[in-house]
Amino acid sequence: MSYLPCEQVESQQNIDAAVIWLHGLGANGNDFMPIIPRLNLPDSFGVRFVFPHAPAIPITINGGAVMPGWYDIYALDMEREIDTPQIMASSQAIKALIEREISKGIASNRIVLAGFSQGGAVVFEAGLSFDKPLAGLMSLSSYFATYKTVAPHPANSSVPIHIFHGDHDDIVTAPMAQHAIEQLKQLNQTPEYKSYPMAHEVCAQEIADISAWLQKVLA
Repeated sequence: MSYLPCEQVESQQNIDAAVIWLHGLGANGNDFMPIIPRLNLPDSFGVRFVFPHAPAIPITINGGAVMPGWYDIYALDMEREIDTPQIMASSQAIKALIEREISKGIASNRIVLAGFSQGGAVVFEAGLSFDKPLAGLMSLSSYFATYKTVAPHPANSSVPIHIFHGDHDDIVTAPMAQHAIEQLKQLNQTPEYKSYPMAHEVCAQEIADISAWLQKVLA
């Protein structure tokens, strides 16, 4: 089977958990690798970080320019009109990476999905519909693109979810994060939420909070 190309970082030799971390539009799998040392995870945490590269596709809102993207975006409104078949394909590709980690001996409930912006939208779709329990879903400056069409699987009916967002984000606005929370609650999920005085980015306090959350769900 062919998989998305990925970058990979292992915190130590004895790996018993994995974090599959998706980048945002126009970035690539190298984008979040520098954050890993800043998480300051305990030496006892054997975590494999997997950073897949999205395929290069034309992006309508960027004038059709070709760039790494998990799906095409047609309009930058609250609903974010998107190419649904593309996000579903990306979701399947991420599920394949989860299965690959399981085949390497990592239990599904020791696997976290994380995603920034577009990547977070794919995380919601892939994670909520995955047929084995996951350790958690982490959304960074993102939104719930497929809330109308997602088919949640009972295996992840109570998966831990944390949404991190910037109060001054003018690309994926704070109301879009609040909308995601509302829609997740409609699915009987109980997402945690924390915001920061930042734009569409990641800040130092957020990195510390991500570390704390990862340590909690992978304890």
